[in-house]
Amino acid sequence: QVQLVESGGGLVQAGGSLRLSCTASGRTFSTYAMGWFRQAPGKERQFVATISWSGMNTYYADSVRGRFTVSRDNGKNTVHLEMNSLLPEDTAVYYCAARISTSATVTAGNYNYWGQGTQVTVSS
Repeated sequence: QVQLVESGGGLVQAGGSLRLSCTASGRTFSTYAMGWFRQAPGKERQFVATISWSGMNTYYADSVRGRFTVSRDNGKNTVHLEMNSLLPEDTAVYYCAARISTSATVTAGNYNYWGQGTQVTVSS
C-alpha cells in the first residue's frame, strides 16, 4: 500500500507561481511512475503531467506545457509540480497519483494510488 500526501496548494493571483509537492510512503517509490491530475468544480478529472520512474521522461497536457514542470526526488520519495504563469482556469483540486510501473502515462485509470488532493485557486 502506498500513501500519497500533497502539499503546497493555496490562493495566488493570476501570473503567479506555486510549487506542489507529493510525498509517498514506502520503499519502492523509485519504481513508480507518478502523475498529476486536476479537477475543477463540475468538471471531470484532467491529466496535467506525468514523469517516469527515472525522471527522464515527462509529458504535459497542452494547456500547461511551457508553464508547469514536473520533477522528482527519489531519495526523498517526493514529486513536485512547479506551476508558473498561473491562470484562473488553472483553479482546481490537484491530485498526485502513483502507478506501479516505471512508464509514465496520461491515463488516470492506469494509476494505482491517489492522494487526497490540494486546492489551487488562481484569482484574476
